[in-house]
Amino acid sequence: MTADSVASAHRIYAIGDIHGRLDLLEQIIELIRLDMDEHSGTGLTVTLGDYVDRGPESRGVVERLSSNPFVTPYIALKGNHEVLFETFVADPNTGPQWRSLGGLETLHSYGIPVAPLLVGRGYDAAAEQLRTVLPPVHSKFLASLKLSFDAGHYFLCHAGIRPNVSFERQSAQDLLWIREDFLNSQVNFGKIVVHGHTPNEEPEVLPNRINVDTGAFATGRLTCVVLEAESHRFLYANQRSTSLRDVQINQV
Repeated sequence: MTADSVASAHRIYAIGDIHGRLDLLEQIIELIRLDMDEHSGTGLTVTLGDYVDRGPESRGVVERLSSNPFVTPYIALKGNHEVLFETFVADPNTGPQWRSLGGLETLHSYGIPVAPLLVGRGYDAAAEQLRTVLPPVHSKFLASLKLSFDAGHYFLCHAGIRPNVSFERQSAQDLLWIREDFLNSQVNFGKIVVHGHTPNEEPEVLPNRINVDTGAFATGRLTCVVLEAESHRFLYANQRSTSLRDVQINQV
């Protein structure tokens, strides 16, 4: 991927939180291919983070994304769950927090026994095993993740931005974790912020932001927004229909 190929893209495909749903990711990969075949011009794909945790195939998602499976150039952004993953590898004491937010599913996907962790033991051993089995290409992919991508009329990041702070001065903490202060803001940010992090039944389209996290791990629905100049449309991968109201989600 070159800087020219990114700058000259006619459309951007921005994919919401995948959370271990390799099956839905495969559908989106194919939908983007079909969409590119149908529409002229060049494209760029951006994933908005949270590739791991909660869903069943975190390892498979990281493996698939680590070697650009898309027909377009590709930029991968970091989510807060990638931070939780990397933090656990370095510091097993964070295991109880990660476990409560879907980390056991990720460890299981890498073939690491999780039975001891279910009773609050074995975090050191699990972290050591993860360090041993984590493929170098996965480590390289995780280390390569960007915090944001400025696309002219749009600004893409995982969680959102701090209102009344310039894009250039946004902190990593806010880009990865912010919620209410951003979601409740009606400020004109100067660009439309495209983000995930907070799951909704449908994509949220507001004057200052577009949220494409439709809770794929729980609902079986993964959303991709197609951004073209100052217009947008959506692509959806669907597995089953489940209401987020019927699924208990710890929103972190």
